[in-house]
Parts: sequence; structure tokens; C-alpha cells
Amino acid sequence: MHPKTKKKTVVEIDFYESLLKRLPADVDALKLLAEAYTASGRVRDGLEVDFKLRSLCPSDGYVHYNLACSLSLCGQVEEALTTLKEAVKLGYGDWKWMIKDPDLQMVRGDPRFEIEIRPLFAKTV
Repeated sequence: MHPKTKKKTVVEIDFYESLLKRLPADVDALKLLAEAYTASGRVRDGLEVDFKLRSLCPSDGYVHYNLACSLSLCGQVEEALTTLKEAVKLGYGDWKWMIKDPDLQMVRGDPRFEIEIRPLFAKTV
């Protein structure tokens, strides 16, 4: 990560953490905080925020997709696959991004990705 990018990310994290002290259920701030944590390498912190987002937005496919990415980055492939299937069922549909998203590298390396996830996109692949 470029030093200027890292500094920007630290400032963003501080800002969102401060904001969330006053508005702990602000979904937009939580999404941005999770993204900033992950970008800065704090993937476990990003995972915690993604779990909170899932509890606040249980029917949001994009939220589930981001949680699957965080789970994958943390090496929790089984749970990432389950969450990814749920994301698709809830409407996440960007197959082209899913097959190249670096956050899902561990998941794509698992044979269950082709067996369980690809068929969900049979009409688009």
C-alpha cells in the first residue's frame, strides 16, 4: 500500500469509528469502515463489521457478498461459500466480478465453488 493511501485509510478509519460512536447502526458508515479496515489489512476488524452489517441488513445480497469476501480473506472457506450462496440467493449477481475478485481467491480455489456457486449463474455464464 502506498504511504499516502495508508495515511488516508487511517484517517478514514478514525473518522468512521468516531462517527459510529454516536450512530452505531449507521449502515453507510459501517460499510465504509469495513472497506477501510480491509484496505488497511485489518481483515479481522472488517469481518466483525461485516457480521454486524449482516445482522442489520439480513436481506441485502451485497452485504452478504462482502461478508463472504471477509470470511475468505480470514481463511474461513466453508462459511464463505455458504455466505456467498446466500448473497446470490438474495440478489447479488455480478458473476464477472466474483470470478476475479481477489478477496475470493481462497474460495475460488475450493472445488465447491465450481460445484455450488457457478450453477447459480447458469443463465449468465
